[in-house]
Formats: sequence, structure tokens, C-alpha cells
Amino acid sequence: MYELQRTRVLVTGGAGFLGSHLCERLLQQGKDVICLDNFFTGTKDNIISMLENPHFEVMRHDVTFPLYAEVDEIYNLACPASPIHYQHDPVQTTKTSVHGAINMLGLAKRINAKIMQASTSEVYGDPQIHPQTEDYWGHVNPNGIRSCYDEGKRCAETLFFDYRRQHDLPIKVARIFNTYGPRMHPNDGRVVSNFIVQALTGEDITIYGDGSQTRSFCYVDDLISGFIKLMDSADEVTGPFNLGNPIEFTIKELAEKVVEMVGSDSKIIYEPLPSDDPTQRCPEITRAKESLNWEPTVKLEKGLIPTIAYFESFLRERGKI
Repeated sequence: MYELQRTRVLVTGGAGFLGSHLCERLLQQGKDVICLDNFFTGTKDNIISMLENPHFEVMRHDVTFPLYAEVDEIYNLACPASPIHYQHDPVQTTKTSVHGAINMLGLAKRINAKIMQASTSEVYGDPQIHPQTEDYWGHVNPNGIRSCYDEGKRCAETLFFDYRRQHDLPIKVARIFNTYGPRMHPNDGRVVSNFIVQALTGEDITIYGDGSQTRSFCYVDDLISGFIKLMDSADEVTGPFNLGNPIEFTIKELAEKVVEMVGSDSKIIYEPLPSDDPTQRCPEITRAKESLNWEPTVKLEKGLIPTIAYFESFLRERGKI
């Protein structure tokens, strides 16, 4: 008897924070995985443990250029996701979202593959309703410093749903809210990584604004479970789905929690709030609960333990602590 053919999966941005965790989970499920990345923000360190697996391969490629590969499923995660990185080359960021979506949708159409778009809560901009529901159209500045990412992701969603309407392509759209965990980029400018690195190195903890702005924090393992449940759902289940943790914390509460858990002497200081930075960001996840049977299970403090341990090891290896 011959072995049944494994499901073949392409993960763009597969060497990034979320992509590497997704590749790992897919391999655990017995799938063949192609990790595609241009290594702008992704790193081989994130995927080094998978390189010896015969069912895993790495392809250095930029999604703004066309690609052909024979796969059954595509997870389109390619795009720098933190302000520091996506503002470094804003034109390229927009091209990654828009041209990348066009190229991956074209590939999916040619090979009849199911495709999921990693969209973002940034499509809501600085929201005027709270918490954010999927039918909210957003409050987005089309020409601000964050627009390359916000509008790029909004256009990508447009393309996905137009491919669905025009070509009956099986699409899935996930709107990702703040996610944290091991393998976060240490210099991505996000609050969780910033606060942990600052606390471990004894630097001042920098809060932008007065710390009253809120975020919800979803542990990476929960988010990856949401991705897979969405991909495995019936073809008529397209989304968009908010995937995130609906429990809110103020930025000040997070900073105090990190200082306490690290056992740091770091002091909290305050700096002006950056332009277009949203004051509230929290998902309404009823749609994901009902259609995907998904909701986060890892509490913030539990998720911070392995995240802090990862950064402590990372900094120690590099002689930073």
C-alpha cells in the first residue's frame, strides 16, 4: 500500500514570527510545507529547527514577483507588520500587500488552491466603535505614515473578495489583532517586545502617550489554531474573521506586569503618542466563536512566561544581559 499524499501547503512570510509558528504546526499535522520568505524581517533562526525535516523546504522569494508552485493551500502572511519595519520602505510595503495578493491569488486560481489572507486589525484604523466588529468599515487615514500598511491590507482584502466573486476562488480572510510570543522580532517596536527587552536590560520602559490606550494581546499558539480552523472550514466560510483576544489591558498595565514578572528595576517613562496611533483596539470575536468554534485560551500572564524566557535566552546569547 502506498502512503496517501500529504497536503501541500505554501506559507508566504514563513520565516517570520507568525509564519514560523504556522509552519511548525502544519508539519506536526503531517503536511508538506514550503516556507517562502525574502528575509527582510523573517530570519533563518526562526525555522532552524525545521530545516532537517524532509517535509519542509525553504524558498527565498519576494511575493511582489510571480511564483509557480504545486500546492493545495496557501497562507499569505508576507508583509512587515510592525510600524518600524513597514515604514522603512512604505512603497515596498504597499507593493507587498497589493502585488503580493495579486500574485498569490493568481497562483491559487491557476492551481485551484484554497488561500488565506493574513489581514490585520489595522484595517479599522483608529476605530470609532468599540470593540471592533467585522462589519465596521473603519476610520483610516489614506495618506498618513501608517497608510502604506493599513490601506495596503484593505486593498488586499478587496482583491480577495473580488477573486471570490469573479472566479469563485475558495478564500479565507483573517484580521489579526495584537499577537505575542516567542520569536517576536526584538526590534519591532511593539509594546510586548519593547517592554520585555527594556525590562531585561534594565532600561527605562517607554510608554507613548499616557498609557491609558488599550490593546488586547493574543498568544501566538491561540492565533495559529485560529488560522488552521479557518483554513479547514467549509469553502463558503470566507470571513473576514477577527482573530484576537477580546480581553483588554491598558499599555500601563502591561508595562507594570512585565516589570513585575521580569523582576526588573526599570522605571516607566512617558513619551508623546505617535501620529495616527489608535487609542483603542479590541476584537469582537462572536463570528469566530460561532463559525469556527475558536476563541483564545491562554491568559496574558501564562503567555508572557515563555515569551520572557525566549527574549532572555536571545539577549543572553548575544551578550546583552
